[in-house]
Amino acid sequence: MERWGRIVAGRPRRVLGVGLLLTVLAAAFGAGVFGSLSQGGFDDAGSQSAAQLRETRALFGNRTVDVQVLYSSDTLRADDAGFRDAVEQVVRRLPQDAVTTVVPYWRAPSLVSADGRHALVLVSLAGSTEADLLASYDRIRTDLVATAPGVSTDVAGAYAVYTDVNRRTSEDLARAELISLPLVVLLALLIFRSAVAALMPALVGLVALLGALAVVRLITLVTDVSVFSVNVISLLGIGLAIDYALFVVSRFREELAGHRAAGRGTGPDVVDAALRRTLATAGRTVLFSGLTVAAAMASLLIFPQGFLRSMGFGGMAAVLVAVLAALTVLPAVLRLLGPRIDAGRLPGRLGRRRSADGAEEGERWERLARGVMRRPVLVVAATAVVLLAVASPFLGVRWGSVDHRVLPADEPSALAAERIIEVFGDETSTADVLVRGDARAVAAYRAGAQDVPSVVSVAPVAERADATLLRVTWTGNSQTEASQDVVRALRAVPADGAPVLVGGLAASTVDLIASVGAHLPWMALIVAVVMLVLLFLAFGSLVLPVKAIAMNLVSIGASFGVVTWIFSDGHGAGLLGFTSQGFLDATNPILMLAILFGLSMDYEVFLLSRVREEWDRTGDNVQAVALGVRRTGRIITSAALLLGVVIGAFSTSGIVFMKMLGLGMLVALLIDATVVRALLVPATMRLLGRWNWWAPGPLARWWERHGFHEEPPAPGAPVPTGAGPDARVPVS
Repeated sequence: MERWGRIVAGRPRRVLGVGLLLTVLAAAFGAGVFGSLSQGGFDDAGSQSAAQLRETRALFGNRTVDVQVLYSSDTLRADDAGFRDAVEQVVRRLPQDAVTTVVPYWRAPSLVSADGRHALVLVSLAGSTEADLLASYDRIRTDLVATAPGVSTDVAGAYAVYTDVNRRTSEDLARAELISLPLVVLLALLIFRSAVAALMPALVGLVALLGALAVVRLITLVTDVSVFSVNVISLLGIGLAIDYALFVVSRFREELAGHRAAGRGTGPDVVDAALRRTLATAGRTVLFSGLTVAAAMASLLIFPQGFLRSMGFGGMAAVLVAVLAALTVLPAVLRLLGPRIDAGRLPGRLGRRRSADGAEEGERWERLARGVMRRPVLVVAATAVVLLAVASPFLGVRWGSVDHRVLPADEPSALAAERIIEVFGDETSTADVLVRGDARAVAAYRAGAQDVPSVVSVAPVAERADATLLRVTWTGNSQTEASQDVVRALRAVPADGAPVLVGGLAASTVDLIASVGAHLPWMALIVAVVMLVLLFLAFGSLVLPVKAIAMNLVSIGASFGVVTWIFSDGHGAGLLGFTSQGFLDATNPILMLAILFGLSMDYEVFLLSRVREEWDRTGDNVQAVALGVRRTGRIITSAALLLGVVIGAFSTSGIVFMKMLGLGMLVALLIDATVVRALLVPATMRLLGRWNWWAPGPLARWWERHGFHEEPPAPGAPVPTGAGPDARVPVS
C-alpha cells in the first residue's frame, strides 16, 4: 500500500481525473440498471414446488391462483344483472395473452359471500417466470378495477403484493437516502469540525453508489439480478464508503498533525509522507476490511434463490467500489488539498479538538480499556451472559415467507387480503398437487389427502389420461407452521405408486426453509475460512481470527434475538408501525448474517490494526491494546454513528422485512461498536496475552517475511522471553 501511496502522491491529478471520468461514465451507464433488474427470485428451481409448477404449466398451462379480485356492492347482490354485467365486462376486457384461466364467481358458488353482496374472480397469469407473471399482472391491473358504478373492487394475491412491495420499496429507498445523506454531512461536520473534511465521506459515498450501480448493470448482462439488490447497494455502498472515508481522512489529519508537532511544517514533501503513511496504515485497513465484507457477501452466491444471489452481487459491487473510491479518488483529493483539508473550521467551541472537560476523548477510551483489562474474567463473563440472554428469543424462532402482512396495513393489496378474510370468514390456504397416474391413483391420493387434519376439500382442477391436477384447501394462513405441517403430510400421502408433486405458496415456503437450511452450513464454512485467511494475512495470527469470529457470532446472535422478539413475537409492533407475521422471513436472517458478519469485521479490523501497530512498536500487549483502543475510540464511535444514521433511515421503511433488516443491523452495529469493541476485545486480549499473536512456526515465519505489517518493530523494542504473559516472545 505504501507503493500505491507513492503513485497517488506523485500523480494526484491524473489519478483524480481518471477516477472522476470513470465515475461520470458509471453514472451514465448505471442509470439504466433499473430497467435491467428482475423481480421475484425467492424459489429454488430444484425444489419439489418448482418442479410441480413447471410440469403443471407444461401439461395444463398456468392454473395457479395468482390474483384474487373481490367485487362488492352495498346495493346489489352478486346474482343481480347489474352486478354480473359489470364483472363480465371486466372479464371480457382482460387481454387473452396475459391470462391463462379466469374463474368467475358464477361458475363456483363458493366464490360468493354468505350475504350475497361480495364475489370473487380468480385469475391465473400468463408467463413462465416470476418476471413474466408480474409483467402480465401489470397489463391487467387497470382493467380489473374498471367496473361499473355501484360495484367496488379490491385486488389481492401474490402478484398484487409483489407489485405493492416493489413500489413501496422504491419510495422508501428514496426517502431513506433523502434522510440519511444530509444528516451524514451534518454529523461529519461535527465530527471533523471542518467543512472541507466533512464533504469527503459524502464524496466517496456518491462515487461508490454510482460505480456499484454500473457494476450491477454489467452483471445483469450475464445473469438475472433482483431489483432488491439496489437496497443493499445503497445501504452498504453509502454506509461503508462513509466509514472508509472517515478512517482515511482521520489518519491523514493525524499524520499531518504529527509532522506539524515535530516542527516539519506542512509542505509538499510532508503531505506526500503523510499520504504514504495513511495508505500504508488506514489504506491497508480499508483494503482488508473491504475484502472481508465482500467475502461475506460472496457467500450468498451459493444459494439457489435468485433473491439471495442478487443481494450477494449488489453487496460485493457496493463494497469493492467503495474500497476502490477510498483508495484512489479520496487519496488524490487529500494530496491536492494537503493542509487545506482542515479549511472551513467551525467557529468557537465547536471547532475545538478537545472535549468539554479538557481531556481528549481517546484518553477516556484508554482509561476504560485499562479498567476492563484489570478485571478481564468478570467483564467477559458478565458481557457474555447479557448478550446470550438478549439472543435467547432466537431459540424459539419460527420461519415463513412473504405474505400481505409485510406491507403497511393501508396498502391496497393488504387491505384487499384482509377484506377477503373478513367477508368470507376464516383464512384458507391451498396446495396444488400433480398426480401422474390413472384414475385409481388419483382416487387413492384424494382419499388419503382428505384424511389430513385441517383439510377442507380436495378438488380436481384439470385432468388428462395420465395426469390430474388437484387443489387441496385447508383452514389457516399459508405461512404458519401448521400449514407447513399440512404440506409435509400431503407429500407423505401415497397415490397407489404414482408420482406426486405438491406445490403452491405454502409448499414453496417449506422448500425455501429446507433449501436455506441445507446451504447455511456451506455459507458458514466459506465465511469462516475466508475470514481466517484474510485476518491471518492482516495480523499474522490464527488466534485473533478465531476470537473475532466467535465474538461476531455473539453480537449477531444478540441482534437476531432482538429481531425475533420484535418481529416474530410481535413486541412493539404498534410502536414501530407494522403487523407481526408471527414468524421471520427465512431469507432475511441469511442476508443479515452476511451483511453483519462483514460489518462486524469492519471495526474489528480497524481496531486490531492499531493494536498490531502498537504491538510491533512496543511488544507490550496491555500497552498495545490500551493505545489501540485510545487511537480508534473516537473514530469507531463516529463511524458507527454515521453508519447508524444510514441504517436507521432504512429501518423507517414500511415493508416489514426492510424494517427488520434495518433495525437488526442497527442493533448489531451498536453492540459491536460499544460492548464488543470497548469490553470484550480488551478483556479477551488481556486474557490471551502473547497468545493473541500466535501462529504455528512455519506460518509465523512466512508472515514475518511476506505478511502485511502495520509497523516494523522499533529498534530496541522489548523482546524478553520471561517477562510475563503480555511480553513479546520469539517465534517458535
